[in-house]
Amino acid sequence: MFSWAGQVDGLGRIELAFPTEHNDYPSEYCEVAVGGNSFPLVTYLGLRYLRRPLLARGELRVDWDPAVLSRNVYGTSRQRRGLRIQVAGRSYTYVQAGGKRSHELARPGAGVLMRRSSWNNPRTLCGTCSGSADALDIGLAVVLEAVYTRNLTMPGALVSIPGRFLNRCTFL
Repeated sequence: MFSWAGQVDGLGRIELAFPTEHNDYPSEYCEVAVGGNSFPLVTYLGLRYLRRPLLARGELRVDWDPAVLSRNVYGTSRQRRGLRIQVAGRSYTYVQAGGKRSHELARPGAGVLMRRSSWNNPRTLCGTCSGSADALDIGLAVVLEAVYTRNLTMPGALVSIPGRFLNRCTFL
């Protein structure tokens, strides 16, 4: 199990754990979770790939309430391939920003830009808030850092095709 913990000014401690320690899901699934003093419980469940859940057929929940997720897998630009999230009466877009180590979660009037120390096995995560970003925005942005998001760009989707295909094959 991996985890990151840190402090957010004005909100206190936040912790990201993946995969979660206790779950009743089959072994081909992986769940990641974010929680903390002033943060809602945010979880993401998806098919396991390289210790992380995939975006495909994933489930995002905030305090056990499901989010509606959608994305255009045929889009060619980062914006068109972005993950669309509707939860708690808000609409978000989650896109790769710059290199594959940076992602941005945005809604009208607020945004959270996250950056990993490395793409594959990051030792640190850092984020910058803009506008009226709050605990929900930060929790969503942090939990998505533990999800396999390489498919948010066309080159990333092409590179990951062989691995995703082999991940679904069972060998005797």
